[in-house]
Amino acid sequence: MKLALAQTLAAAVIAFAAVPALAADYTLSINTALTTSDPLYKGLESLRDEVAKQSNGALEIKLFPNSQLGPDEDVLEQARAGAPVAVVVDGGRLAVFQNEFGILGAPYLATGYDGIRKVVTSPLFEEWAKKLHDGSQLQVLSFNWWQGERQLWTNKEIKTPDDLKGVRMRTPGAPVWTKSIGAMGATPTPMPYADVYSALQQNVIDAVEAQLPAGQGSKLFEVTKYLTKTHHINLITGLVTSGPWFDSLPADLQTLLRDEALKAGDVASYGTRDSLDRIEAELKKEGMTVEDIDTAPFEKATAGVYGELGYGDLHEQVKQLFAQ
Repeated sequence: MKLALAQTLAAAVIAFAAVPALAADYTLSINTALTTSDPLYKGLESLRDEVAKQSNGALEIKLFPNSQLGPDEDVLEQARAGAPVAVVVDGGRLAVFQNEFGILGAPYLATGYDGIRKVVTSPLFEEWAKKLHDGSQLQVLSFNWWQGERQLWTNKEIKTPDDLKGVRMRTPGAPVWTKSIGAMGATPTPMPYADVYSALQQNVIDAVEAQLPAGQGSKLFEVTKYLTKTHHINLITGLVTSGPWFDSLPADLQTLLRDEALKAGDVASYGTRDSLDRIEAELKKEGMTVEDIDTAPFEKATAGVYGELGYGDLHEQVKQLFAQ
């Protein structure tokens, strides 16, 4: 009798173990060009874990580093079509859908994270986000994913804008980026970030501008010699998903997802801030020459970009937010 009971219990345990876990009601796939070693990626992991916990498994987030789902622009188009995907993306790429976002990538707009955070959590920014949703079917979950300030990675010493003459520099293809890099003196050369390492190896480009965590993560120290700290763009990015997909979520999950995205953005951004000194020291150990320079000539050279892009009045509104 006892043997039979034991066999029955054992069979029940095996049968239970064979039952697959219940699938989530909703799944969101997040694409990013960053590597898993990037501090910002830790924020994405935090978002994944907290959303699963707070939703009791109803909403699952899957992460795809190294642009596994494709270039940012392609993922944005998938999102606009209603696919359950999201991407960590800068304002320059969103400006093609809603022009105001482009100012977030304009040169010397802000210093550090706390200042720019005032802008992307303001009522003014929410107006832009609503226009983006209604006009282009893209939903901002949060836009407080700070990746650091962009610097120059070159194979020649750079002191002034004149030193960049004739230098083919990779940059994203959005107008705010190409005009800013052109104004700094270089020849802007748009291409996907995933292609940068091989393009430098093959002399397709001469240089790249990128923030420290991304540059270290993609091993730019192996294909460049100088890191020049121009601080020319304060890279704030956002987590953007499909408007139609987001609208299909129950109201409580919509609120949960946006709240947790904002919290995770802070985790990512302060993690980035705390990593910068360490990364710079490690780049020096790898043999890179890291140079602090007078950025005033670069600020002067790029000052006209706001007017060229039609951001003069908007720039004044944004500067008022910094003063609050």
